[in-house]
Amino acid sequence: MIIVYGLKNCDTCRKALKWLEVEDKEHEFYDLRKDGVDAATVKRWTKAVGWDVLLNKRGTTWRGLDDALKDETNESNAAALMVQHPALIKRPVFEAGGRVIVGFKDEQRLELARAG
Repeated sequence: MIIVYGLKNCDTCRKALKWLEVEDKEHEFYDLRKDGVDAATVKRWTKAVGWDVLLNKRGTTWRGLDDALKDETNESNAAALMVQHPALIKRPVFEAGGRVIVGFKDEQRLELARAG
C-alpha cells in the first residue's frame, strides 16, 4: 500500500494519483489541508529526506511569509512551520515500502514502481 500526501488541487498530485491508478498500485490519499498532518509525521519525513528537500520554497505560501521568518527557517523549526502551513510541504509525499519519497519526477516514479 502506498500512502500519498498532497493537496487535492495540486496538478502534480493529480498526475501522481492518475499514474498510480494506471499502474494498478494500491494507494490511499491524504489531503494535507483537509486532513492535516502532525508534527511527528513531518519530523519523520524530514529525518528521511532532509528538511530542505521537504520544504517547498517555490510556492505562493512561502513567498507570502514574512522575510524575517523565511531567513530564520532552519532544521530545528522547519517541521513546525510545515505543520502550521501544510502547503509548504513539497508534494506529493509518498510513504511506500518503508521509504519516504518526495516529488513526482522520473526518479520518484521508478522508486514507486519498485516499492509497490
